[in-house]
Amino acid sequence: MGLPYSAFVREYVAMNRPVVVEQAAHGCAALSRWTPEYFKQRFGSMPVHVDRGEPMAFDAFIDSVLASQENTPARYLHRLFIGPDLPELLPDLEPFNPYAFPRRLASPLMLRPWRRPDGYLKLLIGGVGGRFPVLHYDGENAHATITEFHGDKEFVLYPPEASPFMYPKPDMPNQSRVADIQHPDLECFPLFAQARQYHTVLHPGDMVFVPARWWHSARVLSPSISIGQNMIDASNWRGYVNELCPPEHGVRELKRQVKKAWLLGLGATLGTLEKLPSRQHPPTTWLGASITRLAPLSSTEAGDSRHWPVDDWKAR
Repeated sequence: MGLPYSAFVREYVAMNRPVVVEQAAHGCAALSRWTPEYFKQRFGSMPVHVDRGEPMAFDAFIDSVLASQENTPARYLHRLFIGPDLPELLPDLEPFNPYAFPRRLASPLMLRPWRRPDGYLKLLIGGVGGRFPVLHYDGENAHATITEFHGDKEFVLYPPEASPFMYPKPDMPNQSRVADIQHPDLECFPLFAQARQYHTVLHPGDMVFVPARWWHSARVLSPSISIGQNMIDASNWRGYVNELCPPEHGVRELKRQVKKAWLLGLGATLGTLEKLPSRQHPPTTWLGASITRLAPLSSTEAGDSRHWPVDDWKAR
């Protein structure tokens, strides 16, 4: 928590460099409340979509997490968005981790299909030996943050320049065909051995910042509860636009060009608002307050995310 937010943005977000911020969630109520037992008692037999398999009762899922072992890991919860699916958990996340602020995704200028003021706030729960199901980098050229609230979890990262060694899936180039990074099949994937690996372990309160196009995966060391969020700003905007507007054919190509031109214009507008000299001091006029609301650069400027309209939580 000793890292100033401005330094975090300048030295890591803008430079596409990963970093672990210790105690980023300092003071957050979830640090003391969120345990496997808490979720079991609060949600009982409510069905939950843990992964791409069949849904299961929340209490049964938690029992499997507590019984999980390295060689027989439980399923890993990674498909539940807190805002639309479990909004009653939002008060537990106050005060919100300031480093995980989604930046341009929170701007009212973003059209509804692309506006996500929570940064796609996702709940992640796993037991010993559990792991995110695929080595990947986040889609839409997004930065990612993962904040740990209970237990310990190991993160493994590979830089963008390692992409030639990642064996991307032909139909999903942000996902690797290497199924087990702990014991890779080097006969099938010999180049994977050349990929430079970085790893870290998150403890309760810690956050890892995973920049755009950094490959990553996670392995649970003890029953773990964390949240993931995405971030879009000037540093990854052009790549974000390119991924939202892939080449098309015929009339669809014309629509793509219009969509891309609009998004590039929006990026230029937000960039101008973000750089106005008046932002160097707290807004004291109606105009200054309006500017910070339209192009918020921090969670303080954006306000309390729990009060955003329900439709904005559901925007996908």
